[in-house]
Amino acid sequence: MRHTLISIACMLLCLCAPLKAKEKVIDRPPFCVRNTTSIEVSKVVLSDTATVLHIYAKYHPKFWIKIASSSYLKDNNGETYPLRSGIGITPDREFWMPESGEAEFQLVFPPLLANATSVNFSEGSEVEQGFSIWGIQLKSKKLPELELPEGATVHPVDKNLELPQPVSQYGTATVKGKLLDYHPGMTKKIRFILLDPIKSYTEFEANVGEDGSFSTTLPVCGTTPAICASFGSPIYFYAEPGKTSELFINQRELSRLQSKFHQNAKPYGPRVYINGPLQEIAQELSTHSFHTNLTETAMEKEDLASFKTAVLETFAQKEKQLEALPICRATRELLHFELDFNCYNALMQAPSMLTQQYVEKNKLDREAGYKYFEKLMQSKPADYAPTNLLKSLNNARLTQAPSYCLGIIYASAIKDLLAKEWGTDKGVFFDTGRAAKLYRSINEFVPLTAEQTAALDSLPAAYKQLLTEANNHLLQTIEANKKKTGFNINEVGEVSNEDLFASIISKFRGKPLLVDFWATWCGPCRMANKAMKPMKEQLKDKDIVYLYITGETSPLETWKNMIPDIHGEHIRLTNEQWAYLNEHFQIKGVPTYFIIDREGNIKFKQTGFPGVDKMKEELLKVTD
Repeated sequence: MRHTLISIACMLLCLCAPLKAKEKVIDRPPFCVRNTTSIEVSKVVLSDTATVLHIYAKYHPKFWIKIASSSYLKDNNGETYPLRSGIGITPDREFWMPESGEAEFQLVFPPLLANATSVNFSEGSEVEQGFSIWGIQLKSKKLPELELPEGATVHPVDKNLELPQPVSQYGTATVKGKLLDYHPGMTKKIRFILLDPIKSYTEFEANVGEDGSFSTTLPVCGTTPAICASFGSPIYFYAEPGKTSELFINQRELSRLQSKFHQNAKPYGPRVYINGPLQEIAQELSTHSFHTNLTETAMEKEDLASFKTAVLETFAQKEKQLEALPICRATRELLHFELDFNCYNALMQAPSMLTQQYVEKNKLDREAGYKYFEKLMQSKPADYAPTNLLKSLNNARLTQAPSYCLGIIYASAIKDLLAKEWGTDKGVFFDTGRAAKLYRSINEFVPLTAEQTAALDSLPAAYKQLLTEANNHLLQTIEANKKKTGFNINEVGEVSNEDLFASIISKFRGKPLLVDFWATWCGPCRMANKAMKPMKEQLKDKDIVYLYITGETSPLETWKNMIPDIHGEHIRLTNEQWAYLNEHFQIKGVPTYFIIDREGNIKFKQTGFPGVDKMKEELLKVTD
């Protein structure tokens, strides 16, 4: 019997050996591009019976991700292989991330054909913002050579290149380019942010064609820094009236830099190839990731003096690192401005940052947080943030620094002090500050007065033209708003604070309700309102009421002129009423959303826009 068992065991080993030999493991396969930083392939196991992708996932702790059952692989020959199953994850079900924010699971597909050399992973075109990874290599540790289009070159840089004077002219700039390694199913839009010192951060988009190309135009007031913000790490370039900025974006290199397994591998070339205004400077800004955050160690401190010491120590270290960078004189000058301004800003924000840290650490309520903040402010010396860090703000050449637009905002409160220290109230800082203030008024739906219009003559011609055009457009919008429908202003009436919210929503009892606590000055609120427009149209047959509540911090005329484009029910509360609701419902900021069922029960609450998909999902739960 013993000999028989031994013989059977030997036979099983012999049978398993050839099966084992046919299993091939590709550890950390290189890939071309992915549209997500949430998942990455750590290993591919090939056999005669299955293809298994080992997935490493990294996402917000205690949040979920989901893999669609429609997921598939597509090999280099065009053959597709549908998802069979998951190991450690169930397709179409929420996979909750652990406290670490990292997890692993496996996706099982049919066996690949023998001549497959690479595969693409996709959740399918029907999945909105679905995960995709293109060009996963199966038989090589190298990616196929990237074919560069004509014009995609790295420009030689003269290390003595001086920062030029910016163009001051109002006109139209063109931004165009191409996403390299583009595949069908990739993003259809690319997002840019114009770092305009008058308009501050202005977002715009360009449509991406089937070949990965994009092109758009935008009005600018002169040489203006901008970033492409669609790929995690910013890509810098400059826009200039009458000129074209051309960007060839190296997606495989951007994906490599964000990869857990390949970020230390040899680069696949520069992140971007740039042609156009200040191309050499833009190239260096996009190549050298010089981080000017100075609060890494300072946030460990608990008092203002220690915080400042830590910031200044980091500042000195960063200055040495900056001097060691292999960059031209012009780029170095811009980065010195960035470093100076970020030092000033860190010190100005110290009480707020330390308060937030103290509140979170000790789990304090808002009132206790205010008291702690006031205590810090009272102990803050007048010269805590040295104004000499702002000395370059009146240098016209430094308007080309990416953070200059923020410098205008933060330093405007002390413009009189700076004028006294500098011995003048003339120059680009003061002109730009006046123009920025007027533009903010226009952007808040408040037209310029006759006096303000007359004062435009004292500004540079480019600024005057921009403001005049913006004001005329606002006046036309206000006239058009008088004819718009789809919005309704509600009066609260005489009601106690305790009964306020119940009274407000009682009018809509029996209908699903989305309550949006917002403010006219809140950029994220306004962007969310715009993003939800298509959703509201899709759900128009669901009898949902959209209720927008704001307070007196939203100026009355601004509010009246803004809401015609926000269809729904609108209420503007007094400061006292707004404060009560904030305290009662523990509203931490705007936007905050409530979703209320037909019986008046709050079924969902979130501060910060959760995204259109999540909002739609939660609304549908109360419409059935």
